[in-house]
Amino acid sequence: MKGRTIRRHFRESIKSLGRNGWMTFASISAVTVTLLLVGVFTIIMMNLNKVADDIEKDVEIKVLIEIFADPAEAKAAEDKLMKEIKSLPGVADVVYSSKEQELDLLIESYGEDLSLFEQSNPLNNVLYVKAKEPQQTVNIAKQIEKFDNINDVKYGEEKVGKLFNFLNTSRNVGLVLIVGLLFTAIFLISNTIRITIIARKDEIEIMKLVGATNSFVRIPFVIEGMWLGILGAIIPMTVVSIVYVNIYKIIQPKLNGELLQLLDVTPLLYQVNALILGMGVLIGIWGSFMSVRKFLKV
Repeated sequence: MKGRTIRRHFRESIKSLGRNGWMTFASISAVTVTLLLVGVFTIIMMNLNKVADDIEKDVEIKVLIEIFADPAEAKAAEDKLMKEIKSLPGVADVVYSSKEQELDLLIESYGEDLSLFEQSNPLNNVLYVKAKEPQQTVNIAKQIEKFDNINDVKYGEEKVGKLFNFLNTSRNVGLVLIVGLLFTAIFLISNTIRITIIARKDEIEIMKLVGATNSFVRIPFVIEGMWLGILGAIIPMTVVSIVYVNIYKIIQPKLNGELLQLLDVTPLLYQVNALILGMGVLIGIWGSFMSVRKFLKV
């Protein structure tokens, strides 16, 4: 296609936006509202996924080692147990914590009232076990329970199972909702652009009657759809960026040192804005392409 023809198509697409002011406004409004919903929901789901990943990574198995009267016997048993656990497939890390360290953690959590136990510490030495994949936690815990010299294995069996089910369900529901929003966006924008094209069907018929090819007729509309997508994406990109930056500034300082963290502003906003812009362009082009097709047969 010649450069002059391409310039003509772009010029006509821009003129068309001005000629059909109200329909242009309606199309851009539909794109804006839909992409704003998609952008907001995408940011929420990406942060929920991060929270889910953080929670999963924090799940661990607490192995209480049997108490021995003889320190040498206790040391041998602990070394043997640690070696057996490390040899299990799927184990990422095993950390030893003495009963003194466990008591310090309790005092730190519940206050100085527990310090009276320092002289006769009733706690067990502990091994903290992490799985390479959080979903392997339950299976690894059940294997550890079969080893000797273990007083108890704690991993919150019911809570862990419910947690993983909840996180998986949340991810699946989120994915379905995002896909649903995408199809809703395509439907709304396609129908809005179709109304615009119906209002101009006489123009299309005249162009066909004087010998214009299908591509010559279609391309200005497709470019117009691209402009509608770009213009409709500007407000969602701006709103999503401003709102998330301000929420991050308010909430993130309060979460420092906590397990739950928000995703960093960058590269999150670059990714989400690229998604919004790309969706706007693709949906605008697709909606125009599909809508003008039925009017090309004269």
